[in-house]
Amino acid sequence: MYLKHFNLDEMPFNITPDPRFLYYAPHHREAYDHLIYGITQRKGFIQLTGEVGSGKTTLCRALLASLDEEVKTALILNPTFSDTQLLRAMLNDFGLSPSHSDRLGYVECLNDFLLDCYRQGLNVALLIDEAQDLTPEVMEQIRLLSNLETDQHKLIQIVLCGQPELKMRLERPDLRQLRQRITVRYNLPPLTATETEAYIHHRLRVAGPRSTVTFSGFAVRAVHRYAKGCPRLINAVCDNSMLAAYVYGEQDVSASCVKKAIRQLEG
Repeated sequence: MYLKHFNLDEMPFNITPDPRFLYYAPHHREAYDHLIYGITQRKGFIQLTGEVGSGKTTLCRALLASLDEEVKTALILNPTFSDTQLLRAMLNDFGLSPSHSDRLGYVECLNDFLLDCYRQGLNVALLIDEAQDLTPEVMEQIRLLSNLETDQHKLIQIVLCGQPELKMRLERPDLRQLRQRITVRYNLPPLTATETEAYIHHRLRVAGPRSTVTFSGFAVRAVHRYAKGCPRLINAVCDNSMLAAYVYGEQDVSASCVKKAIRQLEG
């Protein structure tokens, strides 16, 4: 609605996980580096946690986009599967067709694929988003996948990405074997006030290098107070704030626009 008014090419504050809009705040860069290290160095299990809307999924999308062809990847977005269904979903994402439609056939197909990739000098990475929703039975199946290895290397690298509840889930006594195998961990903190300002400016630049919209310092501080450094909430309030500025016929997003947006968001 307001693209032409602000001379933008696309919406700057969509809540979809588009890696082009990822702002590499220092902690996001560190998290990305941890993920790259865990995958390229074949560390087996990698854990990424963060609050709802902290940018975990966008970071995973950026990771997938940056990995070269020497890494075969699969992404599970909805892990509310049984252990057998999870195996099937993995095989589908890797483009594999098992000869037998049962758990044993799935594992054999996956093992053959991993060994073939290893012989070709390829790496394999599985990313599981919303991993806090995995049942203990499925987590145990995932742990067993780490047994697919050679004497020197893990054949598959598994990234468990989830909310802080994932850490609490892994503290269960019956999941201690899985917890002990996670050697790379990172927790994403919220953005600071300074990072919030840089985040807003970054997304505006990506959405329109010639854009005319600006957020006042008071507006940025109001956004940060409301969103508390959560990128998803920053997107929501900034989008509504720009709509308010458009309705007022203004190019600058003021603190009053932000307050109006917050009232709308809060109903």
